[in-house]
Amino acid sequence: MIQHLGLLVAYPVVFAAIFVCGLGGTFHYGYSVSVMTSPSAFIKELVNQTCMHRYRLSLEPWQLSLIWSFTMSIFCVGGLLGSLAAGSLASKFGRKRCLLLNTFVAILGGVLMLLSQTAMSFEMIIAGRFFFGINSGASLAVYPMYMMEITPRTLKGMVGVTIGSFMSLGKFSGQLLGISELLGTEKLWPWLLGFIGFTGLFQLLTLFFLPESPSFLLLDRGDQRACEKALKQLWGNKDYSREIEEMLEEKAALQSVRSYSVLELIQNKTVRWQLITVSVTFASVQFCGINAVYFYSFDVFRAAGIPEQKLRYAALGTGLCEFSTAVSCFMIANRTGKTVLLFRGYAGMSVTLVFLTITLYLQRQVSWMPYCSMVLIFVCIVFFAIGPVGVTPTLPGELFAQPFRSAAYTISCTLNWLNLFVVGMVFPILVEKLDYFCFLIFLFSCFICGLYLKFNVPEIKNKTPLEIAAEFDKMHCKPKRKHATEMNANRIISHETKL
Repeated sequence: MIQHLGLLVAYPVVFAAIFVCGLGGTFHYGYSVSVMTSPSAFIKELVNQTCMHRYRLSLEPWQLSLIWSFTMSIFCVGGLLGSLAAGSLASKFGRKRCLLLNTFVAILGGVLMLLSQTAMSFEMIIAGRFFFGINSGASLAVYPMYMMEITPRTLKGMVGVTIGSFMSLGKFSGQLLGISELLGTEKLWPWLLGFIGFTGLFQLLTLFFLPESPSFLLLDRGDQRACEKALKQLWGNKDYSREIEEMLEEKAALQSVRSYSVLELIQNKTVRWQLITVSVTFASVQFCGINAVYFYSFDVFRAAGIPEQKLRYAALGTGLCEFSTAVSCFMIANRTGKTVLLFRGYAGMSVTLVFLTITLYLQRQVSWMPYCSMVLIFVCIVFFAIGPVGVTPTLPGELFAQPFRSAAYTISCTLNWLNLFVVGMVFPILVEKLDYFCFLIFLFSCFICGLYLKFNVPEIKNKTPLEIAAEFDKMHCKPKRKHATEMNANRIISHETKL
């Protein structure tokens, strides 16, 4: 703890940037995922009132469910578009300017949400969710990029954990503000949905005081004076000629190397295992069953004897558990291997889901079984927050060298949003058909991912992409391919992740 306080004193501007960009960025993703649960009845009532007022039409239950599903899923469509556009925008306008532009999208979505009830228009809610999706998708792509480029090497291991921490904080905030004592009422629910607009406004007002990425200023703009100024603002008033020299050497090494497209990345055999690793982990983080755990928490708490009117407060404990565990992971990220954290997370979730399925099956036969289920729900959330949440988002930047990195982020973000869309559409059907046995499907996903990580992925902590590529080749015992990879790596880049 003393060490982390020392880092906070040494780099106050960096920590301020983490807070500002996290609260106005990845926080929005977590908030948007959880906030729709509380006002769902009010939103469905608005849909019915709108159709009755305009068309004198009372919707059938299936029609209302279809509109509700579309409202939920449009967030993923916006997220996919935002993530695909973010890379080129960040390269053209800079990381900071891209984040600034992104705040206007959040504010626009917030305004639509606030006015939806007054205008009696559920379409404004759908449009707002779409804009929130764009904002979240762009944030998930640009936030890690900006943080990795402004953070000194002593703090780089914590960047990925801050992404998960702010996501978890967003989920918890959506649950907390959604209780009836705060914004989860018939009159105030538009303010609940539009809250993201205020955090976007906060980011807009504070980002102006933060510098642009030093490496972007030097490598993309060629402005060495601005780079020196940004480094001094971020890390203190010292001599950074060595860091600038290292960046210039990296730029010289990259001048003869072009960036690879998505198709070229997929076809390139030298990074095949890195691509498989990113694909498996980004798919598993959505198919690990955490949404099912949250879904069944109400039933478990109800069976444990918690009164109906208190269930929402009990469910707050799940969000608080994830957030507090993610913060704890922030403290241990630099001491524990990242591959180890991922493996422990998925292995722990696999074991927990087995026992959770059993206890849910027996909770009507054994009186004390619901209490076991309640404990297992919190244990599962802890394992999820320890590994998958904190480590997964930054994997593309750590596994791939600069020429492959943009394409790797494009693939990973696309997988993330497509899988989230699939889970959102398929999960209600799984619950209806399989009930609590749906955990067996998610158990299979966690188990397969855990096995893959254990036997196919080396430790990546404090290693460059070139060193990780060599470890992959050593692990899979292919000498010829190892030699080809080394030649390709030396041609691509000789100075990776210096800053």
